[in-house]
Amino acid sequence: MTILFALWFFLPAGVANSAPIFASKIPFLKKYTRPVDSGKTFRGHPVLGKNKTWRGFASGVITAIIVVYIQQLVWQAGWVDNLNSQPMEYLAYSPVLLGFLFGFGALFGDAVKSFAKRQFNYESGSAWFPFDQIDYILGACLFMAPIVVLSAETYLLVLIVWFVLHLLFSYLGYLTKFKKQPI
Repeated sequence: MTILFALWFFLPAGVANSAPIFASKIPFLKKYTRPVDSGKTFRGHPVLGKNKTWRGFASGVITAIIVVYIQQLVWQAGWVDNLNSQPMEYLAYSPVLLGFLFGFGALFGDAVKSFAKRQFNYESGSAWFPFDQIDYILGACLFMAPIVVLSAETYLLVLIVWFVLHLLFSYLGYLTKFKKQPI
């Protein structure tokens, strides 16, 4: 179990989590902003809010599938030999299955957190530390766990590494004006 494996293993989910932000900036995709919750409410609050869109879910899942496919090509080429002793054989799984589980799991985790934020009266886009940083990690790990069995220590390392990376990239997103808040 290494930090490098944690980075490699969870890369599809990490990329999927940020894909909706970039997809929202692509001009020809701007028209695909239909909210996943269709504007419905629960207990007087939006279920997820207007920022959880089908465009975001689709872009996250498709991006995760592409990342897994590229990872498998890199794995086959032998460019990641130092990861071969790690507890996952990438070629044993369909890139569509792995990508879907990583991408959908990450975005599902984010959606569950958004539901909770709405129910606790947090504004859409407002910071909710540390839940904004761990939602996608927990969601993707939950969806991956049935087919990729890793040790609790490995999942903990994934959580720590990607939590720190999320903080770093959120701040970079703020500096580059992709995000309105630094965290």
